[in-house]
Amino acid sequence: MIRSLLLLFFLVELALDAAGQSAGAAARVEHLPAFPSRFVKARQIDVWLPEGYEQGKTYPVLYMQDGQNVFDPKTSSYGVAWEADSILARLSQAGQTRPCIVVGIWNTDLRFREYAPAQPYYALPAAFRDALAQERPGTPLSDEFLRFVVQELKPYIDRHYRTRPGRADTFVAGSSMGGLISLYAVLEYPRVFGGAACLSTHWPLSLQQNRPDFTNAMLTYMDRKLPRRHRPRLYFDYGTTTLDARYEPHQLRVDSLMRAHGYDATHWLTRKYEGAAHNEAAWKRRFAVPATFLLAPKPARRKPGQ
Repeated sequence: MIRSLLLLFFLVELALDAAGQSAGAAARVEHLPAFPSRFVKARQIDVWLPEGYEQGKTYPVLYMQDGQNVFDPKTSSYGVAWEADSILARLSQAGQTRPCIVVGIWNTDLRFREYAPAQPYYALPAAFRDALAQERPGTPLSDEFLRFVVQELKPYIDRHYRTRPGRADTFVAGSSMGGLISLYAVLEYPRVFGGAACLSTHWPLSLQQNRPDFTNAMLTYMDRKLPRRHRPRLYFDYGTTTLDARYEPHQLRVDSLMRAHGYDATHWLTRKYEGAAHNEAAWKRRFAVPATFLLAPKPARRKPGQ
């Protein structure tokens, strides 16, 4: 009788332990409101931790622009979110991506200035810069924004979470102007970021004019900055309706430059999505493609003699 009771007690304890571990290992989003900075305005940061996070593993990190649109439709600017957490959980369970941490960086009212790549901007013809200033007043703050991400936010994330901090496990992603700043991040900090996903990249920079001026400046900048060794993984895409209808001629020129620099399918992917518009719903539908491109499981290392 006593043995039976002890066995029953032992089994109950095991069940309770398993339940506790399961609850503790559930995926969740942690909110860091008003995250301070010496370089830019304070803003909210959302950190998604995947299922099983408490089990002691370490994880690659994906930093995503426009963080309010990344996880929750209730906080999204237009009522639709990418739902990157659900998509990444599904991909990870299917073995298509590595489990990762996602850091959603909310934007501010200075979004255009923080996301406009400064070096190509200052290489623009003066007349085009003047026209942009009428449309969107103020000069770029993108260098300051990237200092915030690299010098303040990333060190905090690496100290407080179980990350793999090296460039091979650190990625950045965004759409529209967020695509531009994500590309700029990789090229300005090639030792920090190992890849970028640039969805519906807003090459014209202007919303009113579809001119080649900024693309010209970006191509000159990229020609100088694209690494030939330790190449990042770069993903681009575009749709064919609404604002995305402007992008194909610009993207084709970028693609030509990528080929000229010897980038192949291992390090570069561009996709065209017929009928896709310039909005969160479209980016949500195809987010699995860049996620898989950046976060695909690494091939197993061969043992000596194999």
